[in-house]
Amino acid sequence: MLNPEQIPDRVPAVWGDRIPARNKNFTGRDALLTEVRRSLRTSTRAAVLPQALHGQGGVGKTQLAVEYLWRFRGAYDLVSWIPADQVDLVRGALAALAPRLGLPAGGVVGTEEAAASVREALQRGEPYANWLLVFDNADQPEGIMDFIPHGGPGHVLITSRNNGWSAAAETVSVNVFTREESLAFLSKRLMRNVDPAGADRLADELGDLPLALDQAAAFQLQSGISVDEYIERLAAETRNLLKQGKATEYPLSVTGAWQLSVRQVEDRVPEAAEMLRCCAFFGPDPIPRDLFRRGNRTADIDHMRHILSDTILLSRALAELGRFALVGVDSDAGTVQVHRLIQALVRDSLDEPQRQEFRREVHLLLAEGAPADPEDTTKWRSFADLVPHVGPSRLAESRDPRVRAFAINIVRYLYHIGNYQLARTYADDFLDRWTAASGPRDPDVLRLRRHLGNVLWQLGEYEASRTSNEVTLALMREVFGPDDEETLRVTNSYGGNLRAAGEFHAAREQDALSRAAHERVMGETSPATLRVINNLAIDYVLLSDYTTGRRLHELAYLLQSSADTGVGKRDMLDSWNSLARVVRLSGDYTAACDLGEEAYSYGRRELGVEHPVTVLTAKDLSIARRRAGDLEGALELAREAYERADKLFGGDNPLTMSAAVALANALRRLGDFAAAFTLARDTSARYERVYGPGHPFTHGCSTNLALIYRHRGDAPRARELDEIALRGLTERLGEDHEYTFTAAINLAGDLAAQGRTREACELGEGVLERTRAFFGEDHFLSLAVAVNLVLDRRAHGAHAEADALHKDTFARYERTMPSGNPDRTQAQSGDRIDWDFDPPML
Repeated sequence: MLNPEQIPDRVPAVWGDRIPARNKNFTGRDALLTEVRRSLRTSTRAAVLPQALHGQGGVGKTQLAVEYLWRFRGAYDLVSWIPADQVDLVRGALAALAPRLGLPAGGVVGTEEAAASVREALQRGEPYANWLLVFDNADQPEGIMDFIPHGGPGHVLITSRNNGWSAAAETVSVNVFTREESLAFLSKRLMRNVDPAGADRLADELGDLPLALDQAAAFQLQSGISVDEYIERLAAETRNLLKQGKATEYPLSVTGAWQLSVRQVEDRVPEAAEMLRCCAFFGPDPIPRDLFRRGNRTADIDHMRHILSDTILLSRALAELGRFALVGVDSDAGTVQVHRLIQALVRDSLDEPQRQEFRREVHLLLAEGAPADPEDTTKWRSFADLVPHVGPSRLAESRDPRVRAFAINIVRYLYHIGNYQLARTYADDFLDRWTAASGPRDPDVLRLRRHLGNVLWQLGEYEASRTSNEVTLALMREVFGPDDEETLRVTNSYGGNLRAAGEFHAAREQDALSRAAHERVMGETSPATLRVINNLAIDYVLLSDYTTGRRLHELAYLLQSSADTGVGKRDMLDSWNSLARVVRLSGDYTAACDLGEEAYSYGRRELGVEHPVTVLTAKDLSIARRRAGDLEGALELAREAYERADKLFGGDNPLTMSAAVALANALRRLGDFAAAFTLARDTSARYERVYGPGHPFTHGCSTNLALIYRHRGDAPRARELDEIALRGLTERLGEDHEYTFTAAINLAGDLAAQGRTREACELGEGVLERTRAFFGEDHFLSLAVAVNLVLDRRAHGAHAEADALHKDTFARYERTMPSGNPDRTQAQSGDRIDWDFDPPML
């Protein structure tokens, strides 16, 4: 075709890795291609113009986009093809462009951040102004709108069956071929001249549908029959369908054309037809070829057994289906793919018992072909390839224990990669169907309930998690017995429920009992026992017993890091970060930073920067940096952790809220009180909404907000908040707890700011006595209380007492802390030491 724009035939500087091959049989569509090109170049809308090509299945939307890409590629400096039928994969495809644009790769900054930077660079036109993105099969406009680089100088082309794109983009309807295009296509596809009259009748019979014409041409090419003979067979097939009363949403002639191809394949290689019927019950996404290879070990597969056990026959069957345009075989990717229209026609051709049997075998292929351990990060890609087939295959309907075990592993996989929302969606669906089919006491139902409780907990739905786990625990004790491993694992989860409710003492008692039971049943060093030990350490830390907590965290970390099997990288990172956290809470900030940096590097390398536990580790490391005096480094990392958590989970998620507190504290320490106040006020309200008004974390956030009120000059409001927090923390945790001490320390500062120095001294003296008794006279918190009391005594006129305390306190600083220690430096500055609150993850 002569190009009126005189576009050079050249390969763009950036030619995407997943560009589909050009269809050598592409025919016609010149008017559509011209319309798309003209619209992209001349629209008066924003410089980027999403063109949504939509239409029914089988009309050739994708092939039209492929041809546009190849025909006009010389007009662009960057071209990228993005499969968009799964929204979660769009982000990764965009992020993959980052290095090609001179931007940090997703492995360095995270997929979310890399994708966002690519979108922003394209919007700016840097470094390429002429670019083309093709989003193929984007049937969920709301899911990918945020990924489209609006306002940039390039072009976006979208293929979709969803006409909802018309509200957001200029759309071009792709219909069936014109008759001239049909005739030209048949001639080109058959590689010979065809009788115009016969070809015209064939196109008329098939409604000019490109997919049906492709299959008809493939049939004729492989069988050698004429167009007239094909039409006769098609007519006979259509009459048979009418006699059978088959109902279909597609024209009978299209269904007939498909069945002719299937019958021809069946005559040549009968096993190929069985393969096609099997593939129809997967999803329309690529099917891993290895599933069929691994499936030969499944005893209960009847239809497919003789095929799966014969490597040569399997390859021949797939090749035959490919020759008749019934499947797409991608040898490089190792996948098989069937058009969704063909899948629907195949399923429609079977009676219900046949559908049930093929669906059962697909379930078994998925179950037997899946990796065994969803905690093994090296197998996550394999699990990711199977997730798109869970829903379309109707996996939730199976009662087979092997299939249900695989379904549970899918939930576990999604949990371990941090996709909690999708894990919950699947778990809810499985639970509803399994309970209805098998009853609430079914072992698979109970195992699934345990994992659902964990997912709900990670989503911050603490009350729902606790309620679910209480029911699960009671049923498991009846069905499995109190010492069964599944029962014991729920007892471990229930300890987390108690922590989330602010019942720290009850959680410690629960986890101590759980540890003893785990050690008795599973052994002292089993992976499950080590998880309990780590949780018990958290309980001690939440009760301010940092010595015991540190000992237990170190024990869990050392045993997990030396374990040969059974310890996942998620658990490893969680244990490592927990140890770094308790070291920081013990006052060794340098060691906490060193441990935290190592843990954060491990998380980025093994799990990725966007994994929830990696984000948590970044958040805790930012706090260690802040305590160590690296305020700029703390702010940078705290901002990264907060933004990632917010993008992944939203503002009301516990991880996001915890990261927001760390960021607000860093902003306050750097003197940005306006930004700190806005964030702290918002986060304080979220804690009250998620955890409840009486939770220790809610009171702790109030003390942070009170600090900012005081620094903004509103000491009365600060005092009001700190008084409420002090009362609430004393009621929940008692007087001897770091959170309670923190509220009292800050309340004394509020009183001093209002000139109420006598009250500040009285409160400070009481706190000093309690912190020394609880932590020791040389503890950094006791020394901070003493520094503030020196200031308050002098302000109140008690100079002799102030001088004596000053001499004693600074002698202790010199004896216990090296020069340059941030606590010692701050004490020497002569300023008051404020104590902020950083809520840990539970």
